[in-house]
Amino acid sequence: MEQARQAPVLVVEDRGPVRVIALNRPDKLNALDTELTQALYDALQAADRDIAVRAIVLTGNGRAFCAGADLSEFRHLTPANQDLVEKRADLTCRTQAMMQKLSKPVISAVRGAAVGGGAGLAIGCDMMVAGTDLKFGYPELKHHIVPALVMTGLQRSLGRKAAFEMVSLGRLVGADEALKLGLANRVVEPELVVETAVAIAQQWAAANPRAMAAVKALFYEVADLPYDEAMAAGRDVNAAMRAFRDDPA
Repeated sequence: MEQARQAPVLVVEDRGPVRVIALNRPDKLNALDTELTQALYDALQAADRDIAVRAIVLTGNGRAFCAGADLSEFRHLTPANQDLVEKRADLTCRTQAMMQKLSKPVISAVRGAAVGGGAGLAIGCDMMVAGTDLKFGYPELKHHIVPALVMTGLQRSLGRKAAFEMVSLGRLVGADEALKLGLANRVVEPELVVETAVAIAQQWAAANPRAMAAVKALFYEVADLPYDEAMAAGRDVNAAMRAFRDDPA
């Protein structure tokens, strides 16, 4: 009897110049184990290298975007296996940090739970579309875990007081509050999150790719610079952009 083929942990679909990357462990609420995290990292890198791709949508199949780290894997990640612990931490760190480093814009399409590492992925994207069923937050302390690798992204998306409340109390927020806090850009019915995100990504894809890459790079660069240095960086891009109009769109 032929053994059933295991479903891929990640599903990739191109909709014209928009690449949709879907986490695909729906029975585990797309919890991030090492296999899925590595697949996501590789898929994002591949999308950024592909000249046919101009924008990226990140979503999750099933009733949740991502329930965070797969806690069942933690039984192997112990001080007795320190090498594995460090490799997993490094992979998680690189994956959580990479969305803003990509040259192409990324939007998350989030339905249901986006907690812990899943919350980090959702707001690590350049924009976020949330379903009305959103449950967003950082409940790590309730599991005796520190939200160490998602704290930086959260603090940069929220003010310090609000961010500390979220990581220290572990309270989950819904879609309307996420929109009010500036974590989400749009709130729609759950069945519309992907289509809404793709529509936004299509608008990005219509722009000159060099100009879009420059917009994204400069946006994050100036966020971390003193005012005069940020203006100087903008001046340099302003001078360079004159050549963008000669590029094929």
